[in-house]
Amino acid sequence: MDFETLDGLLRTHASERPGRTALRAGERSWTYRALYDESARVAQALLAEGIGPQARVAFLGRNEPEYYPFLFGATMVNAVVLAVNWRLAPVEMQFILDHAEARVLLIGEEFLGHLAQMDLATVKRVVVIGEGRGESAREGGDGRAAGSGRRREGAGPARYADWIADQPAIEPRAPRTPDDTFCQFYTSGTTGLPKGVELTHANLVAATLNSARDWLIDESSVTMIAMPIYHIAGSGLSIAGLAAGGELVLVRDLDPGLVLRWIEEHRVTNALFVPAVLRVLTATTGVEGIDFSSLRAIVYGASPISEEVLVRSMKTFGCGFVQVYGLTETAGAITAMPPEDHDPGGPRAHLLRAAGKPWGDVAIRIVDAESRRDLGEGEVGEVWCRSRQNLKGYWRNPEATSAAYPEGRDADGLGWFRTGDAGYMKDGYLYIHDRVKDMIVSGGENVYPAEIENVLMGHPAVSDVAVIGVPSEQWGETVKAILVDEPGRAASDAELMAFCRDHLAHYKCPTSIDRIAAIPRNPSGKVLKTQLREPYWKGRTRHVN
Repeated sequence: MDFETLDGLLRTHASERPGRTALRAGERSWTYRALYDESARVAQALLAEGIGPQARVAFLGRNEPEYYPFLFGATMVNAVVLAVNWRLAPVEMQFILDHAEARVLLIGEEFLGHLAQMDLATVKRVVVIGEGRGESAREGGDGRAAGSGRRREGAGPARYADWIADQPAIEPRAPRTPDDTFCQFYTSGTTGLPKGVELTHANLVAATLNSARDWLIDESSVTMIAMPIYHIAGSGLSIAGLAAGGELVLVRDLDPGLVLRWIEEHRVTNALFVPAVLRVLTATTGVEGIDFSSLRAIVYGASPISEEVLVRSMKTFGCGFVQVYGLTETAGAITAMPPEDHDPGGPRAHLLRAAGKPWGDVAIRIVDAESRRDLGEGEVGEVWCRSRQNLKGYWRNPEATSAAYPEGRDADGLGWFRTGDAGYMKDGYLYIHDRVKDMIVSGGENVYPAEIENVLMGHPAVSDVAVIGVPSEQWGETVKAILVDEPGRAASDAELMAFCRDHLAHYKCPTSIDRIAAIPRNPSGKVLKTQLREPYWKGRTRHVN
């Protein structure tokens, strides 16, 4: 990879490997030349809409292939793409689009009903992916899109194919620097309003160099994109695969049978799955008959994985597994646990509870959140990191940006970023305990739910688990485990509590256990603990005692 800004990605590969397949989505495919040309047409269409440097344009849809020429077309004019979580309610989508000040919206046809419920402040052009425009998006006689209470300055919605049809395939080549914002992701919003994370060309280039090396991605790779592209996991892996000059196989909807068939059919070499997806894939009927010999590496992360699921996955897929830890704000992974450190049942099995070692230029400190002093090996504190991957800032939120960099940044823009995660270092490996905000204080003792979850995930009767603090008159808070039973292997509460006592200090062990059909998670795999806590804290002014 020989470029400092990502506009050079398609330009380079279109010149050096024009006939190589860049993107495959179902029956459709694009060579690097075709993807470059379509991106250039998008760039010209954006210029015609008056989109200039660092203006925001938005994508709202499932894993649609049109996202890629939209992303790279935007960067050709030095604009910024934000991809909106399609699982959100319309009011949540509207908040993000208005907060970002998005001026063009590329939307999947199936979400026009959502659009009709929005009253967007800044979007002047709606472009629809699909064969028809749909009744809900048709322009009214007064020049307004249905559902909009504000007059739109631009024309009504257009189909994507028509929008770019008459545009020349000529790249505008707008000036830019590595520190310009390339894309903007919104945090999951599990605690308060979402924040717009600005990631620069330099952020993504640094992350891409590391992932290409540690995830075994090169020009011969065929990388499956099954995670949502509105999340850093899907988009970050996409950029890594394309930067290397390899091929992407885009999965629109996560159909387990389709994913498995496409791995064999397209000779997929690399993929990223969260543990919940690995659990489903390895339990899918017919998985034992699929040829996975093309796979080099599967990357996983975002939530704890049980040893049973990991062992089953390693046996099923027969390739290297790489565990990662990172955030949207760090442009993805900042640590990696390579295949050689995966030794379930062996003398190095304890490493599977680690998040891996820092990669690239990443440096990590463990800091006491109150005193801001550095802690020693094995001591739990807040994880701070310093890297070229760290976000430029939170869009239109200087207070949050300053809080994220409490010691400021140097002339090169580098500073120590507060991850908000609690963890410790041991023998060079980072171990994550929990989000700082999820810490339970019981009888004056700090309890980190992830530690308890990791123990319970080691019990063969537990399929999935989340640990929260619930109100206690005696202790302030006590520990509750909410779990999903492994089919056919249910264990009693007493058995599970005894298992915890064998592995944890008594004050850390659950005092109660509830069972549910599925642990609620957001699309990136994070447990929605606010949702789990709500019934137990309902009617209280605070969610901690």
